[in-house]
Amino acid sequence: MSTVGPVSPTSSPTSEVGDDGLGGVHIKYLLHCPRQLWLYMRGYRPEASSDLVAFGEVVDDTTYTRRRDIDLGEAKIDWVTTGAVVHETKSSRAPSADHEAQVRHYCLLLERRGVHVRGGTVHYPLIRRTVTVTWNDQARATALDAERQARAVIAAPSIPPRLERRRCRGCSYTDYCWG
Repeated sequence: MSTVGPVSPTSSPTSEVGDDGLGGVHIKYLLHCPRQLWLYMRGYRPEASSDLVAFGEVVDDTTYTRRRDIDLGEAKIDWVTTGAVVHETKSSRAPSADHEAQVRHYCLLLERRGVHVRGGTVHYPLIRRTVTVTWNDQARATALDAERQARAVIAAPSIPPRLERRRCRGCSYTDYCWG
C-alpha cells in the first residue's frame, strides 16, 4: 500500500482543488466511487503501483501519437481538434459513462477559458470504437452537478462507505477498502 501523507477522517484535502481546480480524474473517481475520490484527495495514491494504470498509460502513449496533450493545470486533455472537439483515449474494453463525464468536464473547463466547445469523443483503441459526447445546455448542467458533487465528497469530514465488493474489481484502492 502506497500513501502520501496520512489517511484519516481528520485529514484535510490537499490544496490540489482550488476554486476551479477539479480535474478529470476527480470527476472520474467521483463517478466510479466517491470513497476513491475522498481517499485520493487525502493523499492515498496506489495508482503508481497499479498494473492497470500502467497499461492505460502505455495505451495512451502509443496510440494517436501525433496528438499533443493540452495541459490546463488542473486537468490534462489528451487533445483538442480544430473546431474545439475534445478527445480522450481510454484503455478500457467497455465504454463507460464515467469517461463521458470526464470529457464533459473538460468541455466545461475549456468553455470557462472562453473556448466555444462543440463536443467530445472518447476513443477506445483496443476495441476500435469511439463514443461521441454531446456538449449542450443539458451536458453543461450535468458537468456542473458533477463538480458540485465532487466538492461535497472532498469536503466531507468522514470517508464515504465502500461499494459492493463486486464493483471494486480492478480498482487500485481495493487493498485499502477491503484489505
